[in-house]
Amino acid sequence: MDDYDPLDRDAADLDPMEHIVERLALLTLEEAHDLLRLLQRVAREDGPLSPDADRWVQEIAARIPSEN
Repeated sequence: MDDYDPLDRDAADLDPMEHIVERLALLTLEEAHDLLRLLQRVAREDGPLSPDADRWVQEIAARIPSEN
């Protein structure tokens, strides 16, 4: 695990591309809320990615039901 590189696609246990495309098509509602929370944190940091994160927060929040 010491040699782990999260960006090394050859070392990662990934499905062939056609299966990856199928998996990317949908997120579960829980995954969408997790992603929304992450993007909200990035948007609040007032860094270089904040405007993009804020835009995605608005897009995702408009497309998924509230957690409440």
